[in-house]
Amino acid sequence: MEVEIKFRVNAGEIRRRIEAIAHFDHEEVQEDLYFSVPLPSLLRIRRIVNQNESILGYKFIKDSRNEEFEEVEVKVEDFEKMREILKRLGFEEDIWVRKHRHVYKLGDVTFELNRVEGLGDFLDIEVISDDPVEAKKRIWEIAEKLGLTERDVEPRLYQELMKDITSR
Repeated sequence: MEVEIKFRVNAGEIRRRIEAIAHFDHEEVQEDLYFSVPLPSLLRIRRIVNQNESILGYKFIKDSRNEEFEEVEVKVEDFEKMREILKRLGFEEDIWVRKHRHVYKLGDVTFELNRVEGLGDFLDIEVISDDPVEAKKRIWEIAEKLGLTERDVEPRLYQELMKDITSR
């Protein structure tokens, strides 16, 4: 299970703190196209532009704070053809989320520092674990080392945030 907590951050400040404890892994430029499916399910195609890679992903949200997910992903050869297949199956396109992501690693912990177009900077701290309680404990230990608190948590999904700004 994927356990993650999303924080609203200042990228410059938090990057220095992350780099003091974790190592840089890679960078991604992502374009996520979400399809209209009822929550707690999420369906998206992700194009990782700088790696010429596309991934079809399904997530099932296991809790009300958007911290625990069951996730299934598969690489797809052609983003546009997968998009067309989903549309022909009756899925409607919902919203685009575009991110510039820097990924850092510290053992079993992944840090995804995101600049989300139109929304700002966020840090997702993620642990893959069968024990969500222990994973959240680990995430919070690290978050505290980075100077993050409960006030910094952003419980909404990126697509919910995007819908909020596009509906204004």
